[in-house]
Amino acid sequence: MRSSDPFVAVENIYTPRQRYVLLVASLIGLGALMVFGLAQYLTAFLAAGILFVVFRPWWLALVYQRRWNRQMVVVGILLVTVVVLVIPFYALTSLLLDRLIAFAQNPNRLLEVIHKLEKATGFQLTEQLNVRQLLLQGAAKVTSWLPTLASSALNFLVIVGLMLFTMYYMFMQETFFLLGLHRYLPFRNETLQELGESLQNNVNANVLGQVLVSVVQGVLTGATLLIFGVPDAVFWGVVAFFAAFLPVLGTPLVWGPAALYQFSQGNKGQAIGILLVGFILIMNIDNVLRIVLAKRMGNIHPLITLVGIVLGVEIFGIIGLVVGPLLVSYFMVLMEVFRRENRQHMKLVVNSPPEHKPVIPTPEKTE
Repeated sequence: MRSSDPFVAVENIYTPRQRYVLLVASLIGLGALMVFGLAQYLTAFLAAGILFVVFRPWWLALVYQRRWNRQMVVVGILLVTVVVLVIPFYALTSLLLDRLIAFAQNPNRLLEVIHKLEKATGFQLTEQLNVRQLLLQGAAKVTSWLPTLASSALNFLVIVGLMLFTMYYMFMQETFFLLGLHRYLPFRNETLQELGESLQNNVNANVLGQVLVSVVQGVLTGATLLIFGVPDAVFWGVVAFFAAFLPVLGTPLVWGPAALYQFSQGNKGQAIGILLVGFILIMNIDNVLRIVLAKRMGNIHPLITLVGIVLGVEIFGIIGLVVGPLLVSYFMVLMEVFRRENRQHMKLVVNSPPEHKPVIPTPEKTE
């Protein structure tokens, strides 16, 4: 019986191996095209994956142990995400922008502080650096940013919405999501387990641990500024909490200018006090807590954390504080997997029958 499909009898010009190679190349090309198209929203997917790991213990306890309604638990997790993360971040960003715009519209206030600092220190900064011109240029720059703030806010809302949407389906279809990872990732089950443990360790050390460190530093910074009479100490303590996530710089971006401000007002004792507390207590407690928590909560070497943060922030921005150390840890895990797989392969070659061993040609002897 002849087939009704006229294309069945047409000869394909590719061999099975060539078809396989072209299939893999097509998958890679389409995947790269999708990543390129979604590059500006990549932060949303990364954040959704990280928050999935953070909230999954809650999910397992409430859904599988206490038998709560799945959809109700997911909605609760999304509400916690919005209330604890999204709203505070957006509010702080708006407050900082408002103050930056206020300084840009009235640069003489900052210039007055600089004059007082010159008078207190005896150094003439205005003529050497031409501060007024720099301030005017900065004001013009900030003013030029204003038309883009609306589009930036819209982009922020799109990213947050996409993140919450992705989190919803990751939790609601958790089984299919995890089975898909096991099915389509090119790793053995043992390797996937190692990668999962590495992800959990990095999240514990660089999300939960970093939040604890930032809370301690923010409280200490706010209390220090309040004790030494800096205006808006509570607000700047909240700013210090977010600044503590930045590597190297961190809270000195807050208490350093605060000390200069007090010095410019003639309060030399308060300025020295802020600097002493900042250098002796706040910075050192950061180093101690970061190492202790990274070791206990995630068993992550501090060097991996440092290199990963520098790498991640450069590539992914603020979300790189977590993604960067994760990339370095995954690289180390995959190197260990490669070493183990290569060793097993060499053992198979050595222990294989002589007829299955590769023949290594030897050079002929010449008279």
